[in-house]
Amino acid sequence: MEYRVNFTWDDEANVWIAQSDDIPGLVLEGGSLDALFERVRFAAPELIELNKTPTLNSLCFSVERHEKVFA
Repeated sequence: MEYRVNFTWDDEANVWIAQSDDIPGLVLEGGSLDALFERVRFAAPELIELNKTPTLNSLCFSVERHEKVFA
């Protein structure tokens, strides 16, 4: 089974946030996107096992960042 994880940038807190509707309890934050990817790779299988959901086959990462542009 493939699980989707969404990464969004919180401009006010100056951190990336990882959340997943497919993996209950998965909410992580970090200043580095690469470091956050690693944290998700570690946490996702544990949460999936704790939630007794179908076995993890793959993670699908979606990254989104919006910035205000001043002219």
